[in-house]
Amino acid sequence: MSITPSQNRIRWENLPASSLQHQEGEFLKEWDRLNGERGDLAIMAGYTVVSALSAFGTSQERLLVGRNGTAIVAMAILAPAGILRWQTFQPSQLPLGTWVAQKSLTLQDLSQTLLRGPLGLCLALSITQVDPLVAARQVDMADTRHSDYVDTGWIDIAGDFDDYWHARGKNLRQNMRKQRTRLAADGVKLSLDVLRDKNQMAAAIAQYGQLESNGWKASEGTAIHPDNVQGRFYLSLMESASLHGQAVIYIYRFDDRAVAMNICLQRTGVLIVLKTTYDETIKTYSPAFLMQESVLQMLHAEGEVHRLEYFGRMMDWHTKWTECARLLYHFTSYRAPFVKKFAMARQMKSGTVSAAPDKILSGST
Repeated sequence: MSITPSQNRIRWENLPASSLQHQEGEFLKEWDRLNGERGDLAIMAGYTVVSALSAFGTSQERLLVGRNGTAIVAMAILAPAGILRWQTFQPSQLPLGTWVAQKSLTLQDLSQTLLRGPLGLCLALSITQVDPLVAARQVDMADTRHSDYVDTGWIDIAGDFDDYWHARGKNLRQNMRKQRTRLAADGVKLSLDVLRDKNQMAAAIAQYGQLESNGWKASEGTAIHPDNVQGRFYLSLMESASLHGQAVIYIYRFDDRAVAMNICLQRTGVLIVLKTTYDETIKTYSPAFLMQESVLQMLHAEGEVHRLEYFGRMMDWHTKWTECARLLYHFTSYRAPFVKKFAMARQMKSGTVSAAPDKILSGST
């Protein structure tokens, strides 16, 4: 394929991923500046990526720094994904692949210059879990492929809460009203705590872990605990976010008892719900739904947040709160068209309709 002028101007430097937090903060500042050009999401802030690397990195990750002259125009954290394959660093705790770039650059610009430069002999590069609001999905070329990931939902926070609430389903509204009426009849006081300060984060993460450990995640070993990698990641992330005024933890209470919690990041009017848990021993009420209603009522009243994002796979319960959905996708670029043809043939032979981006060349699922 032909190389565009914008591609020709990118010159990449291949560094250890740990370099992101060194260089006297220069790279972190540049990362955040570029993130600001595409959505300015807290989940892609430099402090978020550093926390994820510290918790989930394997020391094989690389920081790729792209320059146009002396100006940094793109950055990415890449990890090996098999023989002659690379992909963006993508722990499950991050909803999007770790890259930032000048708004004028396309994924094709970035991937093709990376394939032919600093990665050595590389046959395929995948940029995973791309938000179309950050990089619009394009038409597949002879040496590129876009593959569906998941639908994710969001809620626009605009106007009056009553208007939003009246647009919800009748069953949801009646169910919430009945639960609140029963709780009031039983003399249960409902309250919503909002935590933002760094000195509140450790206790809140520990409390979240206690709630989560009472549910199904405890049996699978995925519950947050202050002493496990999950707990260390979220504590590091939320303490760092709090220093930027971007940490938000909601605690919903029946009297003094915490029954539901949300761990969130808020930046430039976008609130991202990272994790939600509730007390699964409560069978006659829906603590998470009651909390959701109270949070949305608060957000409409305050007017500081204009969009609430989930960034997870859209589930049936999401549809009770919003009709809005968009499709996240993976982008894979191949060194040459014949490499794509070979990869697709392997996929067809394996009978896989849609392979994960790091499995495409091997044909495994």
